[in-house]
Amino acid sequence: MAFPLSSSSFHLTVARNRITCFSKKHQRHVIAKVTVCNCNTTTTRATPARSVVEKIVKRLRSVVVVPIVLASFPISAFVAPLVDYVTSPGVAEAVLYSPDTKVPRTGEVALRRAIPANANMKAIQDTLEDIFYLLRIPQRKPYGTMEGNVKKALKIAVDEKDSILASIPAELKEKGSLVHASLIEGKGGLQTLLQSIKEQDADKVSVSLTSTLDTVAELELLQAPGLSFLLPEQYAQQYPRLSGRGTVEFTIEKGDGSTFSPVGGEQKNTATVQVVIDGYSAPLTAGNFAKLVMDGAYNGAKLNCINQAVISDNGVDKNTGYSVPLEIMPSGQFEPLYKTTLSVQDGELPVLPLSVYGALAMAHSEASEEYSSPYQFFFYLYDKRSAGLGGISFDEGQFSVFGYTTTGRDILPQIKTGDVIRSAKLIEGQDRLVLPKES
Repeated sequence: MAFPLSSSSFHLTVARNRITCFSKKHQRHVIAKVTVCNCNTTTTRATPARSVVEKIVKRLRSVVVVPIVLASFPISAFVAPLVDYVTSPGVAEAVLYSPDTKVPRTGEVALRRAIPANANMKAIQDTLEDIFYLLRIPQRKPYGTMEGNVKKALKIAVDEKDSILASIPAELKEKGSLVHASLIEGKGGLQTLLQSIKEQDADKVSVSLTSTLDTVAELELLQAPGLSFLLPEQYAQQYPRLSGRGTVEFTIEKGDGSTFSPVGGEQKNTATVQVVIDGYSAPLTAGNFAKLVMDGAYNGAKLNCINQAVISDNGVDKNTGYSVPLEIMPSGQFEPLYKTTLSVQDGELPVLPLSVYGALAMAHSEASEEYSSPYQFFFYLYDKRSAGLGGISFDEGQFSVFGYTTTGRDILPQIKTGDVIRSAKLIEGQDRLVLPKES
């Protein structure tokens, strides 16, 4: 089985309490405490990283120390800058250390940001999403700044109406006009959001903001009926592709006869989980998965629970799909990279991050990590407590993420090894699935 993450099957003996992140190949030595667990004992050993104290002493030896100066300043004031000199991260790694790292924390936010929409709509979206961060400020909220953000978004929506609607295909123009009007004056629109901010009710602002951003996403999706880039010719002819979004519904059954306990629902031995798969950012991976679902390949598939993931079986006994090259679209880029992972410690982040609870990704191929498995996928159960600084998973940028769980996230932690996918159906997006031509 091609395990996607560091699982109990491979790393039972070593647990790291990391102070900083390191590359996949462990080429960079770091300062870390490594606890080696045995059946009866636990010991602690130092890593190959050079001691901070040794570096400070070496630095001190090169400094001419004046007794009068030392008498005038606390020793901490002299040593602290040297500690920072030794241990502070480089500029390239700032994304891992900044508390303001804006990695989406829900599938809905990640999917909204991944829509390749008109620049004016993206400006509206970015301006509104900043309000979410302003709402996190404790005690006195900066409602004046929030109001300014909404007025800025409102001005763009009104002044750039023609440009926004011009990006929508002719057959969707009428619907686009209605959604645009709703964005300005509707119940889930900017004027309603502005009123809730003036009332200075944080809960009401949060609800109105979510509704407004849903309207923004609806309009953006009308602007993006297909891919905004050309696939490499050899891939376009060889693999299925999804030119847009699709929705897959899983019916999962308990293998031991027990029941699921959905929030607000009755206990049953089956439960429903829905995922949105994104062909805008991962067209080949999403296309291969959509074809497998339509072919019934996952009906009856068994699930296994490993470290922070619910993974399907490897499908060795089934007629599986295509071994698609690893496919990751970096943030700020307009097309995916193939057969290449991202270096998160150098500031690279994907458009579809793994660091979201319920992220959907393909396991690696058993033959090569440059390819995804032709069949085996997993739900990632993101846990901030097991993530690196900045809340980013240590496996970020290493897998082809192609969707997110949007319904049934509460079901995922209840899935146990031996549970079964009773059925998987592509309930939306069949018209966007493009199959390769028969040779």
